[in-house]
Amino acid sequence: MRGRLKALIALAALATTMVTAQAKEAAYRHYRLGKLTTPTPDPVSGGLLLMGGGDRNHDAMQWFFAKAGHGHIVILRASQEGQIGEEFFRELGGIQSAETFVFTNRAAATDRKILASLKRADGIFIAGGDQARYVRFWKGTPVATLLDAHVAAGKPIAGTSAGLAMLGEKLYGAMDDGSITSPEALAAPFGPANTIEGDFLHLALLRGIVTDTHFKERDRLGRLFAFVAKAQAGRPADQPAMLGLGVDESAALAVEPDGSSRIYATDAEGSAWLVDGSSLRGLDPRGPLNVARIKVTGIGPNSVLHLPQGTVDRPLFERIYSAQGGKVAQPPRWSLAIHGGAGVIERSSVTPEKEKAYRAGLDAALRAGGAVLDKGGASLDAVEAAVRVLEDNPLFNAGRGAVFTAEGRHELDAAIMDGATLRAGAVAGVTRTRHPVDLARAVMDQSRHVMLAGPGADRFSAEQGLEQVDPAYFRTEERWQQLLAWHKKQAAAVDRTHLFGTVGAVALDQQGNLAAATSTGGMTGKRWGRVGDSPIIGAGTYAKNGQCAVSATGSGEYFIRESAARQLCDRVAWHGQTIADAAQSTIGAVGAIGGDGGLIAMGVDGAPAFAINDLGMYRGRMSAGTEPQTAMFADEAMAP
Repeated sequence: MRGRLKALIALAALATTMVTAQAKEAAYRHYRLGKLTTPTPDPVSGGLLLMGGGDRNHDAMQWFFAKAGHGHIVILRASQEGQIGEEFFRELGGIQSAETFVFTNRAAATDRKILASLKRADGIFIAGGDQARYVRFWKGTPVATLLDAHVAAGKPIAGTSAGLAMLGEKLYGAMDDGSITSPEALAAPFGPANTIEGDFLHLALLRGIVTDTHFKERDRLGRLFAFVAKAQAGRPADQPAMLGLGVDESAALAVEPDGSSRIYATDAEGSAWLVDGSSLRGLDPRGPLNVARIKVTGIGPNSVLHLPQGTVDRPLFERIYSAQGGKVAQPPRWSLAIHGGAGVIERSSVTPEKEKAYRAGLDAALRAGGAVLDKGGASLDAVEAAVRVLEDNPLFNAGRGAVFTAEGRHELDAAIMDGATLRAGAVAGVTRTRHPVDLARAVMDQSRHVMLAGPGADRFSAEQGLEQVDPAYFRTEERWQQLLAWHKKQAAAVDRTHLFGTVGAVALDQQGNLAAATSTGGMTGKRWGRVGDSPIIGAGTYAKNGQCAVSATGSGEYFIRESAARQLCDRVAWHGQTIADAAQSTIGAVGAIGGDGGLIAMGVDGAPAFAINDLGMYRGRMSAGTEPQTAMFADEAMAP
């Protein structure tokens, strides 16, 4: 009996050993090429090879093999078989061995054979596949610890596709067993489908970085914006913003131990994309991603990227993108739009000489504002500069060339607003300041008020040292004759080409700030200190970053009643309308209560909108790298 019992116990032990062995065998598959005992022929040095997931560039792989001393490469993957080892050892050559472990579950992450191979590896290559498996199989295991230790010991590591995607400080884990697209990520960047993981690997050169692959080919810029936004949610303010690093599938980024990084590419256009996360932090976690300006830098074959700080020598490009309503756009570096009033501007009523003069005046104003913006100046300074030029042009009803009041005086109104701070300044009924827009700016900058009017505004202007002129400076004979006709109740009192004489400008600068300014002489024959919409913040002038900048021209009493300028911005912010649609809707609302006129508006993408109530409007636009465009007639379009 005792002998039989011992035999049964032995059989049970053997069965247990066999089950354990089968479990371990089921946890991974193992492939080996070459001799593991061969000495490593060359010195081993650190480095990271970040591959975008397409065909492997042979020069990049030889760089990696050289970093591994042409020694022993361990390949980790969680799907397929040992094909990469065959490619490395037989096709590329120059290494002593290629050992592949294909993980099938988390148990393999504690297998002594795998851990021993990782410890002695000269270089580790992480293949593509499902990165969620890497998170599930390796996070918090000895494998993750050894990957960190391998890099810390000055040995190279490479990753392609999913193998690259999981190397950053934070990573998209695809933990819902899907692969989120850019539209999905932009629509809900903080939603549950955007599964951002942390505390996985801790590679010093990728600290503060989120990576992505197959970048250009799969249109992944939008989702990388969302990855960076969610990855740094709650990040302490004293820590630098995180970066996004996307690699095209035809490219590989080779990172030296000092962080200097260069591109290898199988395609001449293969590159990497660096996303500055500065504007992607502190965002509202509700709704779609709405960011006015996101800086993206291209890293090409002639560029040098320095990690982890993210500076780039000789960048392939520097671009600004915006994300609004779930869509990515590429706004111009800066943009400017102006208007010179609205009216019944028909080709038959404007002589060629006068048309040429009007266009030249608009062109000069655009160039003045554009010069400020092109040098990196603020949108606030640009709209002021553009309006100053129009105030000096007697063709327009602002400054010199302003219309007369019933008493034969000039009473000038102006406003300016900074979209970045919501600071604003306005003046009404001023009589001696050459540039009323400058006085509005002084009210904003040098007083605690928003609007000054009449004699008080004139006194403040003189105290601020602004240029003063005799009221006769504003007089033109054409405006005087219009006043005389008005007294006689003649139709000639009305300049039909300038039914609504106002000038204005809106701008977006290189920092993504919006601004608006408006200036006017009002309406011929106005009485009792009448003030229209131009200097009223929210009626004829308004600007708010992330929404819009607006300058209006028209029957001011109606624009005031509709709070037209602010209404347009609210349509964008609250109802999700585009700038163009919001502009048309707002003009429609003004028209519905009997008002006429037009307006210009600009949003975060820098595209201006011009809305007119069946009239013509003197108008123009200009953006970085383009020449000024002008238009006058209602049916006249400007190139996008």
